Amino acid sequence: MNDDTWTLVTDVVGRVQRAIGLKDAPAIVILDGDRRQILSDYDYLRDQDATVAFEHKAAEHARALNLRRFAFAVPQVVIETEPGIYSARAVSNHPLRPGEQETIAWTAYDTTDGADFGFAPYTRRPNGRPVFDEPEIFDVPMRAEARMPGVRLLRQLTDS
Repeated sequence: MNDDTWTLVTDVVGRVQRAIGLKDAPAIVILDGDRRQILSDYDYLRDQDATVAFEHKAAEHARALNLRRFAFAVPQVVIETEPGIYSARAVSNHPLRPGEQETIAWTAYDTTDGADFGFAPYTRRPNGRPVFDEPEIFDVPMRAEARMPGVRLLRQLTDS
């Protein structure tokens, strides 16, 4: 991943972190092309239709910008169901179940360097205030399913 794309990742993750601190849970994407555009959606995690609609809208904007790179992030609750296999659900006010972890799942793409994926985990103090870790890049080969935030956008832009 190049420095410009990493800068987008840290920017988008920081924006989601600030929203979480305000008790919001939006999906946010930063599109970088002829100009920069930031889109957010608070219904992204509501259902599959909202997820698909937001990523499709982001792809349309990306094409209009002659996209060079993007970073997409959304808060989720994840659990490792098998070594290296994660399952995710929407964040909620309910307590975490055993083994679950709150995280910001992110996808980044650069037309030269390709795609990267990662998590920015966080925990909560007893008063509910979030404490954030730094974004981490998955450093093992992976196959991102369409349910991974930003993957539909990636596939629409790369036709794969």
